[in-house]
Amino acid sequence: MSTRILIIEDEEALTLLLRYNLEAEGFEVDTVARGDEADLRLLEQVPDLVLLDWMMPGLSGVELCRRIRARRETERLPVIMMTARGEESDRIRGLTTGADDYVVKPFSVPELMARVRALLRRSKPAHVADLLVAGDIELDRVSHRVRRDGRELRLGPTEFKLLEFLMQSPGRVFSREQLLDGVWGHDVYIDERTVDVHIGRLRKVLNRSRDPDPIRTVRGSGYSFDEMFAEAG
Repeated sequence: MSTRILIIEDEEALTLLLRYNLEAEGFEVDTVARGDEADLRLLEQVPDLVLLDWMMPGLSGVELCRRIRARRETERLPVIMMTARGEESDRIRGLTTGADDYVVKPFSVPELMARVRALLRRSKPAHVADLLVAGDIELDRVSHRVRRDGRELRLGPTEFKLLEFLMQSPGRVFSREQLLDGVWGHDVYIDERTVDVHIGRLRKVLNRSRDPDPIRTVRGSGYSFDEMFAEAG
């Protein structure tokens, strides 16, 4: 499952450079060139990390960072601020506003990539780990194998990606629309009930031996990977 990074930057050349390098590292990248548009985008979908320019049309990066930290859905969203402002007072202001890290333009792209990976390891270890473990379930991202209580389970590619997506965020409830975006992608137009079909298939394989069901149905909202099941391991 690709980790999603949102670039909020109005310099097109820098945006293209960052997109190229991030995609080369295996990240899924989205870009926005205005602060006010980024504010709306974050209300629609929360990425795994944000690269945020300080000086933006529509809404400044500092104000956008404040709004990110003020919302419950994004209060822990990793943010790296990018700016030409290199004075100590500006760095302090950026970090005080809520940025997790701060890089001064022009910066080394390899260094920024290293900062991105380091911040993701600290904030979202499940997104960079090769092995996800919850209760008696193990999901190996490298070999694309899933085991439960030592038994190997045969999952289809969609069911594997669905389980991986849910296991990354135990306890978080995802709507069908969010699951479609996260597992099938933004550009695929299929009925939301397709999610129910694949959840059913996933449950059938996971619970074949009458094991406890790790997937929780939240009526009227969607599905989640049960955090109590995850903690039981």
